[in-house]
Amino acid sequence: MAKAKVARIRRIIAVLLAAVAFCLFLYFNPDAWQNPFQIDVDPEDVALKETQTEATSFLAKDVLENLAVKEKDNSQKYYRKLFYDDWSTAADGCNMREAILKRDLHDVVLKGCKVQSGILDDPYTGQPINFVRGQETSSAIQIDHVVALSNAWVTGALYFDEQTRYDISQDPLNLIAVEGQANQDKLDQDASTWLPSNTAFQCQYVARQISVKYKYKLWVTPAEKAAMLEVLARCPDEPTVGLSDS
Repeated sequence: MAKAKVARIRRIIAVLLAAVAFCLFLYFNPDAWQNPFQIDVDPEDVALKETQTEATSFLAKDVLENLAVKEKDNSQKYYRKLFYDDWSTAADGCNMREAILKRDLHDVVLKGCKVQSGILDDPYTGQPINFVRGQETSSAIQIDHVVALSNAWVTGALYFDEQTRYDISQDPLNLIAVEGQANQDKLDQDASTWLPSNTAFQCQYVARQISVKYKYKLWVTPAEKAAMLEVLARCPDEPTVGLSDS
């Protein structure tokens, strides 16, 4: 009995010591209280995203020259929730995923808002994909952010306000239906480390990335710009997408 009491007292002391240590840690490290989805950005640094020049030609190769060129800014940790929790829903009750499926697939069969089936001529692989909605089949086609959100984050989006981050996550300009595996292979890579295996689509892909980065005043890294220029050398007249003169 005495041994059990001693053991219980020791456990209580250990808990109290741990609590004291935790309180001391928080006292000397006040940043530990910070919400993990809250960022700490110097307001003066927001001007960093205002560095691109105004485009006078809207060919992709020309707009690329208007983008700022800098290395990635890894000063703030990326969280997807900083951009969005779920797809936006329009006034008709349809969400953005369904809207992109309806836009990019053909021979679409609908049930209300939801695409039940259709065919995607996958731009990333160049292969047709028969889409059938279902728990085991829907992931065959995924909606890709052409400029990956984590890439956007390190090339300027960490300086965006909450609304602008949400806007880029839901913008149809930055969304495209693609083969699920290709989307997984791409992850957050930029053009310097990943391009669609379908070479016929690479010019359009790079042009759309440039369009998104220009619209949202994101920058490109030196390696990314070099890779984009290499692609666009094959298609110097490739237009941008959704910009003023496109």
